[in-house]
Amino acid sequence: MDRRDRRSAAPPSARPGRRALVAPDLAALTGPTSGVAVLPHRLFWQADRRIDLDNAHLLQWMYETVLREASTVEELRAWLDGPTLVRLWPQLFLPRGVRRAWEERHPVLRASVAAR
Repeated sequence: MDRRDRRSAAPPSARPGRRALVAPDLAALTGPTSGVAVLPHRLFWQADRRIDLDNAHLLQWMYETVLREASTVEELRAWLDGPTLVRLWPQLFLPRGVRRAWEERHPVLRASVAAR
């Protein structure tokens, strides 16, 4: 087996040693989309964890953070919104394993990239 085969056979990862977590259903993602969100310390390690979701750059940044750091589907449900995720997906800067895992489970995300 050459190197490319091993890489494609490995489970998608958020970072070395940590598998990518994917929500089973985008419709179940009903997190906030506006106002101020306060992420838990487990997801964001700063003293001031308030994020103004009405600022498009901060909203995108929060989605990137949650997609990388969430360890439970409940965290994904609490902080992400399905339609917003689809809209933001093409611009999100994510580890390759996270992007691959989400696009394999939810082809609509891959389609949103192709449509751009």
